[in-house]
Amino acid sequence: MTTIQHWINGSLAQGAATATQPVFNPATGAEQARVVLGGSADVDAAVQAASVAFETWSESSLTQRTQVMFAFRRLLLDHEEELGRIISAEHGKTVDDARGEITRGREVVEFACGLGDVLKGSFSDQVSRGVDVHDFRQPLGVVAGITPFNFPAMVPLWMHPIAIATGNTFILKPSERDPSAANFVAGLYQKAGLPDGVFNVIHGGKEAVDAILTHPGIEAVSFVGSTPIAKYVHETATSHGKRVQALGGAKNHAVVLPDADLEFAANHITAGAYGSAGERCMAVSVAVAVGDAADALVAVLQRKALEVEVGPGDRPGTDMGPLVTKAAQERVEKAVGTAGAQGATIVVDGRGLKIDGHEDGFFTGPSLLDHVTTQMDAYREELFGPVLAVVRTETLDQAIDLINANPYGNGTALFTASGEAARRFQRKVRVGMIGINVPVPVPMSYYSFGGWKDSLIGDFPIHGPEGTRFYTRPKVVTTRWPQPAQQVTAGFDFPTSN
Repeated sequence: MTTIQHWINGSLAQGAATATQPVFNPATGAEQARVVLGGSADVDAAVQAASVAFETWSESSLTQRTQVMFAFRRLLLDHEEELGRIISAEHGKTVDDARGEITRGREVVEFACGLGDVLKGSFSDQVSRGVDVHDFRQPLGVVAGITPFNFPAMVPLWMHPIAIATGNTFILKPSERDPSAANFVAGLYQKAGLPDGVFNVIHGGKEAVDAILTHPGIEAVSFVGSTPIAKYVHETATSHGKRVQALGGAKNHAVVLPDADLEFAANHITAGAYGSAGERCMAVSVAVAVGDAADALVAVLQRKALEVEVGPGDRPGTDMGPLVTKAAQERVEKAVGTAGAQGATIVVDGRGLKIDGHEDGFFTGPSLLDHVTTQMDAYREELFGPVLAVVRTETLDQAIDLINANPYGNGTALFTASGEAARRFQRKVRVGMIGINVPVPVPMSYYSFGGWKDSLIGDFPIHGPEGTRFYTRPKVVTTRWPQPAQQVTAGFDFPTSN
């Protein structure tokens, strides 16, 4: 049985950890490896290595850092298939879906390759007689990322390329459910020429997380996960003097107006709801059918849901793989039953699905619920599975009010042919990321990713310009270079410009 170890200071390390946890293949239900569960001693070892590496890496040239990023990008391309299969085997998503997350993560590497333009400071000449002012940004030091199981490559790639390219050193604590992608990426960084200690991986659970949040040698923490844990991370880390970037949960709505192309909308909502088995913080979990669109939309969604091909992620033609764990499968199927008991209509029931040859896998089929109300658990809770709830409203303004009343504000979408409706929607809805005829509006890497309300705890979105600001701090320098013979009188009053 393979044991997945930490990556500290450029090599694999068992560390001080004695406990391990199984890593499953979700398609078969079989244990395929064990991962070490690190603690405070392992985190401290990574911090020590990262602190030593920071002394030289932070003084390296921007050219050197971006050259590493260019080489790292090339290696991600060359090893995309291998990394995709590693992700599929531990997460359960299809290999194609895994390749997609690698691509979106690689886009952040490409943004990091161009940080020379983003990091340019400003200069103001002659702000006072003989006085100039300029500013620049410097790295924080040792920073850390705590990332979820659902995107074992992409979400960490939203963090460490920018952190490293701006001169920081990085400690990654990936999910213990699918840890191998993190070690594989560490190996690629080494091949790209990144010095030892700049990128480290610590595996583990809550003990490792708490050690990161409280360690005095870590300057900042990035987190993506559920809202309760995001709040815990933010509160704990900020109380220990750290800068924190904490992205929480979501309940993403896709509003469909009567003038929308229902075939087009249903196609994209189906993919947005059931892709990656719904285990996405940007998954479409609620379809808001407005007015006369409702009955026709549900009919098309039903047909599309029944067409989804469910199977192991490495089987060609599979649209949707299993859930990540047996517990996740049981939780999602229980939620479908609860929705029916609370009065929802179960239009498509994905419970009890068995895949030939993979009977012990963690599979559940797509479920479609109609006549869901905002009081039902299926609407209020983030199910994180292949369940789409249809809520009906009479008008667009009612749909906007419904979205704005929801505690989450991560992503939302509107399907319409009306420019006026689209403009009204995007201005009035209180959500951070909006798609117009786009179901999953994840922005490009040169914009920042982050929601509103309970979907973002604190003030720092991730990647793009906001990510660059998060991993650096500014300095403003005021200079005067008087001529040797010039006499400058110093005043005792508060200085002013003239």
